[in-house]
Amino acid sequence: MKKILGASLFLLSMAVLGQAKEDSIQFAKISTEILNNGKAYTELRDLTKNIGHRLSGSEAYEKAVKWAEQKLRDAGADKVWLQEVMVPVWIRGKESLQIKTSNGKWTSLKMLSLGNSEGTGGKDVSGEIIMVKSMEEYEKLSPEQVKGKIVFFNYPFSQSYIETFRGYGDAAKYRVNAASLTAKKGGKFAIIRSLSSAFDDIPHTGAMRYENENKIPAVAIGNTTANELEVLLKSQKITAKLNSNCGMKGEKPSHSVIGEITGKKDKSVIVVGGHLDSWDVGEGAHDDGSGIVQSIEVLRTFKKLGIRNNHTIRVVCFANEENGVKGGIQYGKTAKENNEKHLFAIESDAGGFAPRGISLNMNNEKRKQIQSWASLFFPYGVYNFEGTYSGTDIYPLHDMGVPTSELVPDSQRYFDIHHTEEDTFEKVNRRELLLGAVAMTQIIYMIDKNW
Repeated sequence: MKKILGASLFLLSMAVLGQAKEDSIQFAKISTEILNNGKAYTELRDLTKNIGHRLSGSEAYEKAVKWAEQKLRDAGADKVWLQEVMVPVWIRGKESLQIKTSNGKWTSLKMLSLGNSEGTGGKDVSGEIIMVKSMEEYEKLSPEQVKGKIVFFNYPFSQSYIETFRGYGDAAKYRVNAASLTAKKGGKFAIIRSLSSAFDDIPHTGAMRYENENKIPAVAIGNTTANELEVLLKSQKITAKLNSNCGMKGEKPSHSVIGEITGKKDKSVIVVGGHLDSWDVGEGAHDDGSGIVQSIEVLRTFKKLGIRNNHTIRVVCFANEENGVKGGIQYGKTAKENNEKHLFAIESDAGGFAPRGISLNMNNEKRKQIQSWASLFFPYGVYNFEGTYSGTDIYPLHDMGVPTSELVPDSQRYFDIHHTEEDTFEKVNRRELLLGAVAMTQIIYMIDKNW
């Protein structure tokens, strides 16, 4: 009996080793194909240089829809279609921010209105600046101290976190809530220190929201300007003057772009995606042109290598992640209405830098299974499987019980350029971008084979 049991265990271990070797060989084929023949980098150049930034509702975004549709066809998708989405239309327009010191001279500051902010209607709005360093400090101010003033929320992006997304999450509440907090106490508009990890003077935009009907403007300034303004405010009274034409212009129909290769055994869906829109500054290269071209690369590689996928692999280029998440919401709603079974979803929306891991937002059983594959990923620099979050666009799928995940690139430089004019093609390294596509293709291969 012991001999039979020993022989069985030996055969099982040999089968496991044989399977691991087969997967390792396939991982190498995927990497070799993408690093040598991958199209993601040249396609990112095309998207960023020939279309550029592409805020939802803009003419540029509609060009990007046609671009993505063609690229999915070129990659070999069996089926490509557009999913209609109603998106908000936000316009920036001309804007300026000036300050006047005690010497009476007006000085212009570099600034950006926050996304979804209402403006001043093209009129000058001015008042004295008061500075606070935290929400707690602001809460101590009375309405009488704030009324008629401009509130400067001078909260810095924390440099203490090694994982910079934690610093971003810590500071994001100021961008999101500054206008509503200021309005509740009668302030005229809000200024925030940008959510930036860099020591420069580049202002960052990004979405804010209103929690009341008094929709006052909110703008961001860069770190250098914020530091200089802080010094001035310690010694004298400073007046600010804002003139901006930004604001919401209703909604309009637009589209997410979807392409897939049909499963050979099972029509259950595995989603890989990114968001096609970007803010209206820079070129949207890291956020999220990189995720789009990496996702298309996954599909192209499956077709090029002749990998017979068991399940349907679907690339989704989501609309409107930046200022509404309407594409992700609509995708989840449609999937539910069509009673589609989704096995897994992964999004790339953290930049095109070198991949370091894959975050797993799922139950422990699924998480442990994926973590058991870690040794296959180690040779490609992918080692971190401890995260428990996933991409914004696929959260509606997660809420439906679908295991979701996100590619985790090295984040140290991401928030230097996030939501700024600096997010350009030149900031993306070819090999780092392609290695991200390698990791995404590898995880999709393993999910398709084992789930």
